[in-house]
Amino acid sequence: MQQFDNLAELKSFLKRGDVEEIAVQSLDLTEIEEEMLAIRFSRCLFLGCVLSDRLLHHLLSDNFIFPTLNVPFNTYPSSLYNRDTLYNGFDPLHPETYKATLDKVVYDYYQKSLVKLSIKDTLAQRLHDHSITDSLHAYLAGHDERRLVAVMGGHSMRRTDEIYLQVVRLSKMLTEQGYLMLSGGGPGAMEATHVGAWMAGRSDAELLEAMEMLSVAPAYSDDQWLASAFRVMERFPDPGYESLGIPTWHYGHELPTPFATHIAKYFENSVREEGLLAFAKGGVIFTPGSAGTMQEVFQDLAQNHYESYGYASPMIFLNKLFWREQRPIFPIIREMAERGDLMNLNLGLYDRNEEVLAHLSRFTVSSKATAPGSCPPAR
Repeated sequence: MQQFDNLAELKSFLKRGDVEEIAVQSLDLTEIEEEMLAIRFSRCLFLGCVLSDRLLHHLLSDNFIFPTLNVPFNTYPSSLYNRDTLYNGFDPLHPETYKATLDKVVYDYYQKSLVKLSIKDTLAQRLHDHSITDSLHAYLAGHDERRLVAVMGGHSMRRTDEIYLQVVRLSKMLTEQGYLMLSGGGPGAMEATHVGAWMAGRSDAELLEAMEMLSVAPAYSDDQWLASAFRVMERFPDPGYESLGIPTWHYGHELPTPFATHIAKYFENSVREEGLLAFAKGGVIFTPGSAGTMQEVFQDLAQNHYESYGYASPMIFLNKLFWREQRPIFPIIREMAERGDLMNLNLGLYDRNEEVLAHLSRFTVSSKATAPGSCPPAR
């Protein structure tokens, strides 16, 4: 079904005459009302569009009209978010201005919706998430799926930690080599992923300057965490590369990193986590983390064991001490794989970024002979 979220493109399309089975999303159709009234529409979807009573009557008989639901967000977003749409009106000189941004307003609404459990709110949230997934598929369709690499790790990783800088540098190198970096879009290891992608193409001296600017607020709970990120982006504007963050309002107290150039923010955390791991068909790099990271390891393990999305992708564990001794998951997984209890696994355990790069490069080259699969389906 052909989709339209641009008024000029829809107007041009309507010149063909009667229309069947298209989807029109979040457009003010009163501007082209006369053209639409002269055309017969059938089996079309109109999602969150502005319609006059006359146009609504014209379309009702043989089409599907989905109205907005009076919530503080677009029920049918036609594109992914970014720092400007989520942090609209934020002033780094006055961090308290975050309270009026879309991200905070929606988070406050979401917290209240969990208490009253209104069917209208849950429906609006599911419709929103469906549109975000649709936009994700459209965005990722332009990328080689074998070069979609995700980084998982703890939100509590501090900007001043050695491992944070290592993740920044790893992401920077991967981005420069043509990979699109994905993460859960929050603070800690997730933010480090997008800082690296943002600084890709710049010198190491510039990278270290950016790190120094971020060090004034090491933890995501610090008052200057968001403001310092904005100051770095002002100092180093117009990144030459993109990255994709996939955060959730379920963990809305953890602010989404504005360093991600594209942000797919969800209400439903289970859809977000499953989708993030499924999209990362080029591999997943697991950095030190706690319970959430452990969950992601085993979720990715199941996807690869069953080849849920066509084939297994690399599972790379960064920091041998952590994954062998502090969280001794890797030896268990490797032993089960060697016994044949787990199948199709592509495992790596490394301390050095160069080893990670080599592993991913081998996978990318070897999988070129494999017929490309499709992106994971909407959940």
